[in-house]
Parts: sequence; C-alpha cells; structure tokens
Amino acid sequence: MTTGKHRILVVGGGTAGISVAARLLRRGHSDVAVIEPSATHYYQPLWTLVGGGRAKAATSARPEASVMPKGATWIRNAAATVDPDNNTVTCVDGATYEYDALVVCPGIQLDWNRTEGLQEALGKDGVSSNYRFDLAPRTWDFIRNVRSGTAVFAMPSGPIKCAGAPQKIAYLAADHWRSQGVLKDIDVHLVVPTPRLFGIPAIADSLESVAADYGITVHAGAEVTSIDAAAHKVAVTPVGTAGSTTMLPYDVLHTAPRQSAPDWIKDSPLSTGDANGYVEIDKHTLQHVRYPNVFSLGDAGSTPNSKTGAAIRKQAPVVVANVEAHLAGQPLTASYNGYGSCPIVTSGHSMLLAEFDYDLNITPSMPVLNPVTPHRSYWYLKKYGLPFMYWNLMLKGLA
Repeated sequence: MTTGKHRILVVGGGTAGISVAARLLRRGHSDVAVIEPSATHYYQPLWTLVGGGRAKAATSARPEASVMPKGATWIRNAAATVDPDNNTVTCVDGATYEYDALVVCPGIQLDWNRTEGLQEALGKDGVSSNYRFDLAPRTWDFIRNVRSGTAVFAMPSGPIKCAGAPQKIAYLAADHWRSQGVLKDIDVHLVVPTPRLFGIPAIADSLESVAADYGITVHAGAEVTSIDAAAHKVAVTPVGTAGSTTMLPYDVLHTAPRQSAPDWIKDSPLSTGDANGYVEIDKHTLQHVRYPNVFSLGDAGSTPNSKTGAAIRKQAPVVVANVEAHLAGQPLTASYNGYGSCPIVTSGHSMLLAEFDYDLNITPSMPVLNPVTPHRSYWYLKKYGLPFMYWNLMLKGLA
C-alpha cells in the first residue's frame, strides 16, 4: 500500500540531497520530498580540523530542520528498500512512497567492522577516527597528550569519502608536535594503499616533501588489516601483492574505516553488484544505466571521481538539469566532467588545494596560486570560506 506519491523523491538529506532539493525548488518544482531520518546535519570536512585541535566539533553541526529547503516535504524516515520497476521506495517502518523521478544520495556507509579489532578499539587507548563526530575530539585529546612514542595514521583500500583526510590529520599532528618541541621524540608513520600520496605526480611530489619535512615514514601500497588493542600494535599488509605483513606499535592510531554503499543499496536493483555496491550511473549524465527516471550523486554514486563535497557542488546542477529534461521527455544535455577537490591541510597554517577532473587534469579555480603547493591563504579558505559557502550558498542551491 502506498503511503504517498511525489513528483521528485530525494533519498538522503545530506550535502547532495539538500543541494539538489534546494535547486529544484528554486527552479519552480513544487512537489519535492526528501527522505532523511537524522535530526542533525553535519559539515563533515571540519572534523579534520577538530581532530587537529583547530576547530570545535559543535560548529560543524546544525539542526536538519534549519537546512531543509522551504517548500520541500521532509519525510523523517530511513529508506530500507527501493523497487525501481514499480517506482517506489519503502522505509524502515513500512511506509512506501511512489515517485516520477528518484534522486538517490544516502551517502556512504562506514564499515568499521571490516578492519579486525577496529570497532572495539575506537575511542580509547589512543585509537580514534575523524570520520565520526563524537570521535574527532578524542583524536585531539590523544594527539595533544602524546609527548613521545609512535603514531600511526592509516588509510584503507577502496573508495572512501574525502580520501585526503587520513593524511591531513598526520600533518596537523606533526605540526602540533613540532610546535611543542616533541616531534623528534615521536616516530610518525603514514600507511596508504596507493603507490604514492596522491594520484597526480606533481601533487604527490609536493606532499611527499611535506611528509619528509616532518620525518614521517610513508608506507605506500599498504594498509592496516588488523588492530591488536591489548598489545598496542597494528598489522600492516601490502595491497594486492604477496608481501609479508609487518607489525607496527602505536601510542596514537588514527584510521579511516573501509567504506561502501549502504547495505540496502547494495541489495537493490540499482547496485553495481560488486562489493562496494554503489548506484550504477552514467559518469557524465548521472542517470542510472538501467532505470532512466533514477539519478544519483554524491558518495553513493558509482562515478569514479573523488568523493568530496566539492564534487557534489558540480554534480547537483547536472542532476537537476537532467531530471528536468527527463520529466519533460527531452534528451539529457547536462554533463559532469569528474571535477573533484581535495583541500589537503599540510600544517596549522597552510593548505594545498588539489582540484582535478576525471582525466586527472589539474583544474584550479584560483590560477594565481600554484595549485600543487601549500599556501597560507588556502588555510583561511578551509577554516572560514568553505564552511560559509556550504551553509549559506551550497545548501540553499546558490553555489
């Protein structure tokens, strides 16, 4: 039995869902509904600065009601299944909603349990992750209380949101320890699954020199596969090769969890069908490859871009234009070029802004600054400019 029907149904009230709903309403669409269970909306990019002692967690949170666009129908519920053959989404309480067009953007799932020992270790004895609102302040507690020993910062294999975050916190921590005069007494390790610290050689060169300046040992092509909290050690295993696992001790451990599409997406006809299970869409039009009235953007989509808020900012107008075209029976003309941006904080006063497209061409929005090196002005953009733009322009469909 159908609970309700909406012309355009948006699943997810995060960055992507709110941006798309706001843009649709601004363009005169009156029947837009957003399915979102959370009472709080978070500006997650700030959590790196929280973990590095450079921002307060509370400033990243606002009531969901304050960002829900006026005119949108807010369905305070969580999606559980989707039936694209019958144009319906069913929520956890059994409520079912029909749609003419569906925009799927529920965000990404943090799979803490896919790294052995991680879930149990979180939040105590030096183990933390900036990928959770409640844990980012714990990261800072652990960092500022260490005066000697070993610090390990780790990134998992597979797509994750804000892929730069696992290394940004390493640089912020090292910068803090240097300012306290204790960096020389701390053995800092950075474990990344990629061959280098970034996929664009010029930016990788720059970041590797930053790591070398701090004396950070980089373990490229490897990942943390298990955590032994009792022994204060992690297993570091080569990715995709038959190399041997080594054990690293830690006094502080910061790690990002493995990530994938939400389970209900993985189990749906919208999924790519692989282990990550993202919504299978055309990487340019963002339209589903099998269901023409379904679109997706943000972290849950299968597009091979960097999963960042900056990518969503470029994807949202494309989705809105192509939803409109589909509903009007016209060809889809809007196209997304894979733009992504990774603001990589390299100290407590400098940042590198990596902007690029699908082909890894560097596409700087401020060409006056060298896009492959850190700058102080980018730090102010990260701390003040980007949050202002997010709350006041992007979520209101204006940027």
